[in-house]
Amino acid sequence: MLTINIYLRFALMGVLIIGGIILSFIQGFGFWYAFPLLLIGLVLLIGYLLLGTVQSAAQFMQKNDFIATENRLKLTLSPRLLYSTNRAFYYMIKGSIALAQKKMDEGEAYLKKAKEIKIPTDNEKAMLELQLANISASKGKWKQAQNHYRTAKSLKVTEGMIKEQLKQFEKVLQNRGQMKAASRMGGKGGAFQPGGKRRRPKMK
Repeated sequence: MLTINIYLRFALMGVLIIGGIILSFIQGFGFWYAFPLLLIGLVLLIGYLLLGTVQSAAQFMQKNDFIATENRLKLTLSPRLLYSTNRAFYYMIKGSIALAQKKMDEGEAYLKKAKEIKIPTDNEKAMLELQLANISASKGKWKQAQNHYRTAKSLKVTEGMIKEQLKQFEKVLQNRGQMKAASRMGGKGGAFQPGGKRRRPKMK
């Protein structure tokens, strides 16, 4: 997909729209001479409002440059104006940045906002659910973590990396279940408990 550098876009919008307005008032030219400039400038402006800076921010995110990613997202005028898919990605990226900065509650809030919006592919939905599952697990909310995992597992995931992450999280849940089972068995007592004494059989 062809993208225009955001600063070049800003410059072009300013030159075309302002230049078109000025040209329309110059004697001998008028509106129809200025119309092509105004049209192109408005198309660039509308594209900026609907798409924001999400795509270029995502490129920085792939390089794990969180500062550049956050600075690029700040150039988006308002996430509310974004096309629904880009708005979802905006919140997903914001959530990922917050998680990288160990701001779990903030990250969770952004990811939940993204979940409320239509996400285009099952791969992206699964990644979102996995992030929420990891947050819930880190807070000890294992039931919520399981629910997010099951939702992710039910999706048609095609990316190998996400499939592997699903397998890894499944192991975490299994280990958690085994630990809970062992804890319950240990709490019931028995003929021999770790750290305790073996019971002597009654003498007949």
